[in-house]
Amino acid sequence: MKLTQATQATQAIHADDDLKATSDVAPPLHVSTTFRYAGDPEDLVPIAHADISTNEAHVYSRHTAPSSTRLETILTPLLKAPCLTYASGLAALHAAYVYLNPGRVSIGEGYHGSHGVLAIHQKLSATHILPLHCPASDLHAGDLIHLETPLNPTGEAYNIAEYADKAHSRGAMLLVDSTFGPPGLQDPFEWGADIVMHSGTKYLGGHSDMLCGVLATNRKEWLEGLRTERMFLGSVMGNMESWLGVRSLRTLELRVKRQSENAGKLVRWLDTCKNSDSGGEEAEVVKRVVERIQHASLQHEDMPWLKQQMPQGFGPVFAIWAKEESMARQLPSLLTLFHHATSLGGVESLIEWRSMSDATVDSRVLRVSVGVEDWEDLKADLMRGFKNLGRKQEA
Repeated sequence: MKLTQATQATQAIHADDDLKATSDVAPPLHVSTTFRYAGDPEDLVPIAHADISTNEAHVYSRHTAPSSTRLETILTPLLKAPCLTYASGLAALHAAYVYLNPGRVSIGEGYHGSHGVLAIHQKLSATHILPLHCPASDLHAGDLIHLETPLNPTGEAYNIAEYADKAHSRGAMLLVDSTFGPPGLQDPFEWGADIVMHSGTKYLGGHSDMLCGVLATNRKEWLEGLRTERMFLGSVMGNMESWLGVRSLRTLELRVKRQSENAGKLVRWLDTCKNSDSGGEEAEVVKRVVERIQHASLQHEDMPWLKQQMPQGFGPVFAIWAKEESMARQLPSLLTLFHHATSLGGVESLIEWRSMSDATVDSRVLRVSVGVEDWEDLKADLMRGFKNLGRKQEA
């Protein structure tokens, strides 16, 4: 069987088989930052004549290293494009802005960190910022649409093909931040993305114990340019983080499938309670606390394109709007299974009063990142929290 014909679940286990130089089933952790040159003088290739786009011989870990090379080898078939890894998601985004150097960036709401990176880039460039929904006529050749989908912190989705057509009609480029739509849920290249970014800290890592960023593109000249610039930006992943990333990808499909299914069930339950006229106890408890829920699965009018873009599920993150700021502030401390913490994508469920880390969002918003626990247990935990919150409000 050819590995290229295998499913993503199989490729996540075996894509790096050709890199195994030892008999270890689990890949070893390489900690060296520098590597010996060839022993035979006839095999030495001066840097002026070397092809730095290959990983055949490691020289210095700011260029390549065994663990990061292994990680990129596994990610390539999963992302459907050659890729490079970085020290964090924002490091990857910074590298993309530096390399592409767009005259204009069309960007909407979403992760505040992305706007922070763009603001820094503006200090060194003449880049102008346009709204995401600007007319196509505002874009010119070499400009960039930065599309985050699903969106942070709501988990709502945008039509990638629509923005790809808009960008390409003007000679502009489309970058898709697909962090909330990891492999198995969404393939932005299928819908016209030119370059795809992931904060691998989230679902690719999946255990809340590593920082990682990824850029993937099918444009060979872009990849080679990004690789060269990464050497000088110095934003490479560490050896330990790369090794943890390899470990994590082995179970990517299992984790993401379970997380997305859990989130879908929780959203349906909350939405049903919120819109119920039956007057049942659960519905009344939810209604006293929850103003609204946001998630891609609730974009009913968008299902004709959304089911094609995300056929295996709509993502494990959603937003709860509490009726009052005080409720959003108090609810996380009343939960047992949902840890009150920022970030997302780990096997454990998290909830965050979003005001703790993002000053741009409404103070009533709670971001929920669903883990791999039993969804009924998560539902029961939320219900207990809602009930206890209701009692506190009445006291």
